Amino acid sequence: MALLILLAILTVCAALPQDMSDKMFTLPQESNTAYARLTTSRQSLGEVTVCLRTFSDLARDFSLFSLATPTIYNDFLIYRSAENNGIEMWVRNERMAFRGLDLKPNTWHSVCSTWDSVSGLVQVWLDGKPSVRKYISSGSSISGPIIIILGQDQDSHGGGFVTSESFVGMMSDVHMWDYTISPCEIRHYTDKLSFTPGNVLDWGALSFQTNGRVVIEDKQRDCFQASTANLSVNH
Repeated sequence: MALLILLAILTVCAALPQDMSDKMFTLPQESNTAYARLTTSRQSLGEVTVCLRTFSDLARDFSLFSLATPTIYNDFLIYRSAENNGIEMWVRNERMAFRGLDLKPNTWHSVCSTWDSVSGLVQVWLDGKPSVRKYISSGSSISGPIIIILGQDQDSHGGGFVTSESFVGMMSDVHMWDYTISPCEIRHYTDKLSFTPGNVLDWGALSFQTNGRVVIEDKQRDCFQASTANLSVNH
């Protein structure tokens, strides 16, 4: 019994707000068990913006951000599609492909997506560059209870994970707003300038739980970035 309790403590982090500003999630292997579940008090969303940074070498399909409600498992899903060489958006179980948004391997990418339930328009931004705006779903809002998962694609409310759709790599700076932020704000996010943090999910005060092999690490900075930061401090 003591061993089971210890394993539970090691594999599941308490959902207390943490400042993740200098941290990243690392999911180092394929599985249908490793994920981070993000917690929010918001249970109704008529507009959505999600931004995150991602690094992977996967050539196959994988989930970047999965939001499910009890009856709609793909209520807001950001999904890398190898077939379309781009990103698929699922909103209210409706699918839209954005082709030619190439998530090059072994490179940090910033991905943002916006959706408005009134107009039904959805748009994806890769590294600050916008896709075409497309119609996906209108007339109804996302209504909870909401479960948000990083690392897996929900095929049921909080579960139904498939190894072949799992994310392998690093992820950081996840923010979510209950409105569509402006192109300027998306550019500021992409360029790591000052921006208004998410009011649904804020990486600087993130409530989450991890399950399976998910490692919380310091963000990796290359030598040039570190040297530039030191020069700025010393001069």
